[in-house]
Amino acid sequence: MGKVIAIDGPSGAGKSTIAKMLAERLGFTYLDTGALYRGVALLFLERGITPEDDDRALEVTLSHTEIRFEQGKVILDGRDVSSEIRTPEVGHYSSVFSARRVVRDFLLDVQREASFAHNLVAEGRDTATVVFPDAYRKFYMDASMEERVGRRHRQLGEMGIRATRAEAEKDVRERDERDQGRDIAPLTKAKDAIMIETTGKNIEQILDLLLEAVRV
Repeated sequence: MGKVIAIDGPSGAGKSTIAKMLAERLGFTYLDTGALYRGVALLFLERGITPEDDDRALEVTLSHTEIRFEQGKVILDGRDVSSEIRTPEVGHYSSVFSARRVVRDFLLDVQREASFAHNLVAEGRDTATVVFPDAYRKFYMDASMEERVGRRHRQLGEMGIRATRAEAEKDVRERDERDQGRDIAPLTKAKDAIMIETTGKNIEQILDLLLEAVRV
């Protein structure tokens, strides 16, 4: 098993950008766990699976599915769906379906398998608490609600999605509620994780904080 650096935190904290850069600086492989959940949500939407379906329906669908995160891309049954998973609809359902144990169990193995042959920087909601509890380094990134909403608003704009700041805030708050309130693997800071507050800091400042901690 390779060395793992696990980064958790809420939506808009800056995890994805920092995790990618940290992996590049260290020569590690980047693992976007959230993208895998989005891939599963896309699969369910394409197959007509809804949150009202029972676990058996989800399990049967997943049993015939192969998904992996490879070189920054989500590969679903041999198809690159990296662009398709970035819609607000898929984002919403990825958060909803992530509360289902059958989905989390399925992706738990996928995520852990990624560390067998590579050193990883993994970011998500439960990478330090559940997926990689023995990670070499653990971080929890957070920022003020105002800053997180601003980042989400800009992100939607960069994706070509027209949304007001109020809509972006609604999206962030709803994600927080689902991520922190679910019964299975809720978003929480691991006891041994290093807190990284990103409010008011630029990317290089945040990256320097993580690099300093990693190299200790």
